[in-house]
Amino acid sequence: MAGLAASLQLSLMGEAVTLYEAAPFGGGRCRSYFDQELGCRLDNGNHLVLSGNAAINDYLYLTDALDTMTGPRAPIFPFMDMETGRRWVTRINRSRIPWWILGKERRIAGTKALDYLSAISIVTAGREDTVAGRLDKNTALYRRFWEPLTIAALNTEPEIASARLLANVFWQTFAAGGKTCCPMMAKVGLSESFVNPGVAALRRQGANIKFNHRLRSFQIRDRRITGLQFGSGLTELDPNDWVVLAVPAWIARELLPGLSAPDDFRSIINAHFRVEAPHNPAGLTGLIGGLAEWVFVRDGVASVTVSAAERHAGRAVRDMARLVWQDLATLFDLDPEKVPPHRIFKEKFATFSATPAQDAKRPLPFDFRWTNLALAGEWTSTGLPSTIEGAIRSGFKAAQVVARWD
Repeated sequence: MAGLAASLQLSLMGEAVTLYEAAPFGGGRCRSYFDQELGCRLDNGNHLVLSGNAAINDYLYLTDALDTMTGPRAPIFPFMDMETGRRWVTRINRSRIPWWILGKERRIAGTKALDYLSAISIVTAGREDTVAGRLDKNTALYRRFWEPLTIAALNTEPEIASARLLANVFWQTFAAGGKTCCPMMAKVGLSESFVNPGVAALRRQGANIKFNHRLRSFQIRDRRITGLQFGSGLTELDPNDWVVLAVPAWIARELLPGLSAPDDFRSIINAHFRVEAPHNPAGLTGLIGGLAEWVFVRDGVASVTVSAAERHAGRAVRDMARLVWQDLATLFDLDPEKVPPHRIFKEKFATFSATPAQDAKRPLPFDFRWTNLALAGEWTSTGLPSTIEGAIRSGFKAAQVVARWD
């Protein structure tokens, strides 16, 4: 998504763009496909997108894809506590003033209005602070909001997760009022909303897109990249050409020795079940105390995400389907012993570890050691954790670097 965003921005600025993609498809870790066995469209992973994600909204607008998204018009979030069986719906008011926390029936179950002042501890956190280090762990708000929000948004446990990164997520969404917290989901799939419209927009702009071109190395002379080495041979660059490198962090470190970049990563497990679940107007449900954090329901498929999957390292991936289904069966009031057809994936390097130490290693989009290179990727210094919003923001930033220095 970082590469698509950078290419789109540059092409709209009138630049001649050639996009080299290592895979036979675009989108990287944000894509969908048709699963032959389940007979339905699946996303490779679930992504919670909110109406306050400014870069995502800009990208969807520029690619004419806003109408490919759906979701409730109001910021409502159904939850279920898997330990107690308690269910509730959190309803956030649209204005910036959070008067919703004054209503017992609207706020998170078991919390008091004064509990929400804990947000001050997060938004005033320093670079070295962790989420758990800034909050009281023995509260209902911590267990039912701060802890699951941290794990879902940062893919890192609150004991080691950067409070500053969580604060940036919080400022962009909940702190900005309910109008920024409406869930947005792809009507068909991630590819249909984010990838295909981006590729189509680039082609309309005259961009040259080359799939199955994995970059092997750079040819560099006098601090300038003069050639790109692919498996098919060397592509030489013109004197005025710029390169935007939008690859995973570990590949960037291989291509550019000495580059400061995250080197510790976290996994995510995604499971998809072919089942007709009860209608949910919100399209998703938060699980407290379960294996998964969020359950997404769309067109006869219930999908879950198990973030920070290192917590379950002792369990085989094939066993996770049965364990996750027990939570879903409880949520949907179905038979926990009848596991429906399913598909389960583990993305080993899904995100960088959102710790203060790893956040400090994230590079700026421009490194003065190379005069015609910009960096893009959710692992660069965006101020956000590893998300679609961060990836698109990084692509836009890289394009701005090119435009400013060209």
